[in-house]
Amino acid sequence: MLALKPLTPLIALGLFFVAWNLSGGLLESNSSASKVQLLDWSEQMAVRDGWLDTRHEMLLPMMRRHSIDMWIVVNEEFHDDPLTEYIAPARPYTGRRDVFVFVDAGMDGLRKIAATGYWEETVARYFESPIDPRPSDEVLRELYETYSPQRIGLGFGGSRGMTRSLTHDSYRFLAEAMGSEAASRFVSAEPLINEYLATRIPGEFEVYTDLVALTESITKRALSNEVIKPGSTTVGDVRRFMYDELWMTGVRTWFQPDLRVQRQGMAEVGSRGFLAVAPEDIVLQRGDLVHIDFGISYMGLDSDWQKMAYILHTDEEDVPQGLKDAMENTNALQDALMLRASRPGRTAGEVYRLTMREMQEQEINAQIYSHPLGNHGHGLGPSIDFRSAGRTDVTARPLIEGAYISIELNTKTAIPEWGDQEVYVMAEDPAHLTQNGWRFFRPRQEDWYLVR
Repeated sequence: MLALKPLTPLIALGLFFVAWNLSGGLLESNSSASKVQLLDWSEQMAVRDGWLDTRHEMLLPMMRRHSIDMWIVVNEEFHDDPLTEYIAPARPYTGRRDVFVFVDAGMDGLRKIAATGYWEETVARYFESPIDPRPSDEVLRELYETYSPQRIGLGFGGSRGMTRSLTHDSYRFLAEAMGSEAASRFVSAEPLINEYLATRIPGEFEVYTDLVALTESITKRALSNEVIKPGSTTVGDVRRFMYDELWMTGVRTWFQPDLRVQRQGMAEVGSRGFLAVAPEDIVLQRGDLVHIDFGISYMGLDSDWQKMAYILHTDEEDVPQGLKDAMENTNALQDALMLRASRPGRTAGEVYRLTMREMQEQEINAQIYSHPLGNHGHGLGPSIDFRSAGRTDVTARPLIEGAYISIELNTKTAIPEWGDQEVYVMAEDPAHLTQNGWRFFRPRQEDWYLVR
């Protein structure tokens, strides 16, 4: 028999995309678990191009609200700006320095100019982009002299990575290309970027719902006997299963899957105010509580998801009552936050205080660290979070109808069957804001996942 040579990365990638296309966007696995049908890449690009039309239509009013006369985004070779795929077609950009400019042209509306190293037909559908590109420094200087913008918004000075992504060298390039007078008018585009990325558009909803369903499907399989064999499966085994499922499904993650393990008699190990992530060499045993924190990136959107399982002892058919009560406490916290405290227009600080007041009345030991979702797993917008509860710059932000959020929280409850040892029941679910509070994209967890 001939020895088979290892596949080169390029050949392996090519075979993957052949399989991807033949499967209609989702590869079959050996599991009988439910599948979520995802779009092929060409379909994804077409849908995202439609979203870009909508976003560009919203941009000029946003620029005027934030007094930005010109907004410039610079994409570096092999160092993409995190804004590029949301302000321009989601394609690879390989120019040494590609520049995208939005100009408030007054009565003429919004001008959109791309000064790129290479002409691309898709870009030319959204921007003024000649087939023989001109040097970007000439384009920038000409635009400044034509419009004399008073405030030129750039990606610096923000508190988050998406709002401070302009490199030092690109800043210098813009200043030299446009001149010292223009450089004196450079301002942080943070408020504009915040609104642009925090605004959800109707077309994203169905895709995001599918994304959350896929996140749920992989997590349920990871927390089942398909993957976990009590006494032999390690934390690392579960994590590697999830990585492999991401590959087989044709999506990626924006953070590594984390597992936490609680066990009767096990000392609690903390990290930054939370239960610490479990080492990969821990073997999962009967009686363990296993928690997964997992998120998927798909079509420029991120999910964030946490669920918990109990590994039954051989003589058990269900979880102890104390653990059921602990799960109910976390559900009560979700209800207080989502259904009673949250309303459009109410500030994040108000929501946090109302929720915690109710938890104190119910004598539930609760912790809230919810954050916006959407284009990024830790998105822009109001956070309902104990860590920012005292910061008025965060808590004064009002909730916006239609926004997406990660309802991330936990409760800590003493378990009688464990000698009153306290356990955390942690949950995280994407939700969207309606007039009557937050609503989950998928049903929440009310019962423990069981591993037999």
